[in-house]
Amino acid sequence: MYLLGIDIGSSSVKASIVDGPTGKCLASAFYPKQEMKITALQPGWAEQAPELWWKNLKLAIHEVLAASKVAPKTIDSIGISYQMHGLVAVDKNRKVLRPSIIWCDSRAAVYGNKAFADLGEETCLSGFLNSPGNFTASKLKWVKENEPELYSRIDKIMLPGDYIAMKLSGEIKTTVGGLSEGILWNFKENSLAESLLNYYGFDRSLIPEIVPTFSVQSVVNAEAAAELGLAEGIKISYRAGDQPNNALSLNVLNPGEIAATAGTSGVVYGVSGEVKYDPLSRVNTFAHVNHTSDATRLGVLLCINGTGILNSWLNKYVGNKAFSYQEMNDKAAAVPIGSEGLSILPFGNGAERVLQNINTGAQISGLGFNTHTDAHLFRAAQEGIVFSFKYGMEIMEGIGIHAKVIRAGKANMFLSPVFRETLAGVSGASIELYDTDGSVGAARGAGIGSGYYASAKEAFAGLQKLETVHPDISKKEQYEEAYQNWKYLLNKQLK
Repeated sequence: MYLLGIDIGSSSVKASIVDGPTGKCLASAFYPKQEMKITALQPGWAEQAPELWWKNLKLAIHEVLAASKVAPKTIDSIGISYQMHGLVAVDKNRKVLRPSIIWCDSRAAVYGNKAFADLGEETCLSGFLNSPGNFTASKLKWVKENEPELYSRIDKIMLPGDYIAMKLSGEIKTTVGGLSEGILWNFKENSLAESLLNYYGFDRSLIPEIVPTFSVQSVVNAEAAAELGLAEGIKISYRAGDQPNNALSLNVLNPGEIAATAGTSGVVYGVSGEVKYDPLSRVNTFAHVNHTSDATRLGVLLCINGTGILNSWLNKYVGNKAFSYQEMNDKAAAVPIGSEGLSILPFGNGAERVLQNINTGAQISGLGFNTHTDAHLFRAAQEGIVFSFKYGMEIMEGIGIHAKVIRAGKANMFLSPVFRETLAGVSGASIELYDTDGSVGAARGAGIGSGYYASAKEAFAGLQKLETVHPDISKKEQYEEAYQNWKYLLNKQLK
């Protein structure tokens, strides 16, 4: 039997087919081949049409079925990974009412910050583990206040993965993990965040039925099967936000284990067995995929919005697309640690939670016309991204997440030796690189949820470690000096 994994990103939609017995990925496909459009009608806004996710998912599934030559009726189950914190609103006919307000949209921060103050910081942090901030509940409040006629027609709200599951099955459901990432779950009461719902004036009926993360949540219906080329009745048995799912894909399930990604945005994600939170909500705590009322498993998430998108911007507008990313990495590697005094703050993709929702914008500092070249910019960008990780990891240490080993897929920024060596050097952690990604992880999650695998241990028996990067102790002082110079620049901007 085979497993199908779906990953709904903000840059593309990916599908992978995994052979159940071996755990080997047989084929993957993604669409669009260029980055998916994000609409920004005003500064700080970011929207995508959910229908665009579905359109690209159809193309990816058609391609992956053709490439793998897997008969649809032999697919046991489907798992869904999705971009976190997005808001999808549908009416009673399940028609999408407006474009999704996605994860990096910062328009709702003012509502979340007010809720944080009005409800009380201790109440929010002890119950929701976060400020309502700029998360899904606050995005819905923005709609309620600014688009009241549209709001009045909302029947259900969903996360992006819930929307895809609805399109596959015709059923609207969600999970505790999804609700927690929207700040719609109260961990102290183990129930919906009624106090926030009441404060924002939301009717409880807007919230879909709650199902376990690992379970047969629904099945593919006849309409979706015909549209996608799948078989009717395939089990939909797992869904999770992209960062909890990335941790799952790396078999990061237990307290003390840490996963990282560096795609369009960058994340360090550590698993905790205790209910802890950052008092300033600069890093955020959500239910991990294996969290239950009986076994606390929480994911502490540091997000940096501008990581791979900074590298992409440099490729387009500095390199003029003349260099491949590999060539950019090679040029960066020829520049010494610290980029000869050139520093870049990578915060150009919206307000950053790690900076308390301040939008500093990306900045280049110390540029010398007679010293620096495009290669220095390429290295300074990668160092700036890593240093922003380090800045957030220092906050994570304050709530008990200490990085000794960081697991990541060998993809995106982790393909760069400069990036991973700098991360190892400045954090003191070893970096383990694996042959996996979000869609493959979602497929394995589906196998756990459907019962195809008896345990997570069985599901990840075939996970292949490709490489380990250890900190270069001889360069520790150089990395630390470069980081402190970068941190000084950042602190000047935050004053």
